[in-house]
Amino acid sequence: MTANPDAALIEQQLRAAGSPERAAGEQNYLKSKLEFAGTSVPQARAIVTAWRRSQPQLTRQRLTEVAAALWDGPIYECRLAAVLLLANRRALLQAHDAALVERLLRTAGTWALVDGLAADVMGSLVERYGEELHPVLDQWAADPDFWIRRSALLALLVPLRRGDPANFRRFAGYADVMLAEREFFIRKAIGWVLRETGKRQPDLVAGWLAPRAHRASGVTMREAVKWLPAGQRDALLAAYREGQRKAG
Repeated sequence: MTANPDAALIEQQLRAAGSPERAAGEQNYLKSKLEFAGTSVPQARAIVTAWRRSQPQLTRQRLTEVAAALWDGPIYECRLAAVLLLANRRALLQAHDAALVERLLRTAGTWALVDGLAADVMGSLVERYGEELHPVLDQWAADPDFWIRRSALLALLVPLRRGDPANFRRFAGYADVMLAEREFFIRKAIGWVLRETGKRQPDLVAGWLAPRAHRASGVTMREAVKWLPAGQRDALLAAYREGQRKAG
């Protein structure tokens, strides 16, 4: 049990809400060496929300202390609660809290924790402190750890939903370098960001992807074209298949 009283209370509630059957299933699904309590995501979210509502004067310092204590707790659900808490109160965070986010990302080891930290928490920080944090993302994009590289891509999701072309140029620079990577989670992330961007700016996505379709993976292409108009989608998939034919 963690020494932080707030984190200890949340951990106790997470354990009480779990079940051995679900714990075994989740551990097998996520292939994690962490201990599992068997608490569902909705249950964990409800526990975190209830605690947060009981703290109307929650400060940034206390938020980060509780989140860090939860992360260092003994069960996976404590880490999940840390992600949910930081995402829930992300408006309290400041640019230098990116260092905490990076520490958590480097020890996350699963998309189930990485994606919330990268897209929701770091994404919010990048949206508010882009000029200060862009150099951090540049470093992440070249990091040896593929989870950190994935995070550099996903951290731009929130700003990209606003339609800022500068953020797309940054994402495109990262994605162009990573496009040929064989790591599934990188391929998926590139497609995911393109898919979400394409909902509002299909021409931007199609224009970027067209000359690169022969280099993209099937995973990236299937994700990227989901929300594009039928004509653009069919042309891009045809270019991808032609590229595969020539390469094969």
